[in-house]
Amino acid sequence: QVQLVESGGGLVQPGAFLRLSCAASERTFSRYVMGWFRQAPGKEREFVGGISLSGHLTSYADSEKGRFTISRDNTKNTVYLQMHSLKPEDTAVYYCAAAESITNWKDPSEYSFWGQGTQVTVSS
Repeated sequence: QVQLVESGGGLVQPGAFLRLSCAASERTFSRYVMGWFRQAPGKEREFVGGISLSGHLTSYADSEKGRFTISRDNTKNTVYLQMHSLKPEDTAVYYCAAAESITNWKDPSEYSFWGQGTQVTVSS
C-alpha cells in the first residue's frame, strides 16, 4: 500500500497563492491515479481535482477550474495542487488520495489510499 503525506497548508490571506504537496512512499507512484479532495467543517468531502498516471489528463471541479492546477512529478513520487487567488470559502482540510483505477474522478469511495490531510485557512 502506498503511504501519502500532504504538506504546504497554512494560514494565508485572501488572494494568496499556495502550493500543496503530496509525497508518496513508493517508487510505483506512477501506477496510481491521484486526486485532491477537501472537507470543511460540517460539509461533505468535496472533489477538487484529479490527475492521470502520466499526468497528461486532469479533471477539476467546476468551482475551482481556472484557479487550481494539479501536476505530478513521478520521478519525485509527488503530486501538487497549486491554488491561486484563494478565497475564504477555500478554507478546508485538503486531502491527497490514490487509486489504482477509477471510473468517476469525483467519487471519494473509488480512492483506496488517503493522506492525513493538511489544513488550509484563508482569512484576513
